[in-house]
Amino acid sequence: MQPKETPSDGQADVRIVADSPEVARRVAEVLRRCFAATEQRSYPSDSAGGTRLELTVDTTRAAGPARSWLETSRSSGEDDGWT
Repeated sequence: MQPKETPSDGQADVRIVADSPEVARRVAEVLRRCFAATEQRSYPSDSAGGTRLELTVDTTRAAGPARSWLETSRSSGEDDGWT
């Protein structure tokens, strides 16, 4: 497997691994309600079953409940100790 490019600034590649496709889709839906996201891509997780779901979220384009949380959590340029 070749390493992927690093996502653009403000974007995050997310991989969800779950026992069933339905569980993976539920987690992806929560992320899409909070952030703009690409269409999900689904793959078998391994030979024993399960699902691996991948999508890219754009944290610069928050939606719904995440918008207010992101706006209040953005750094004002001061070191808040989270690194």
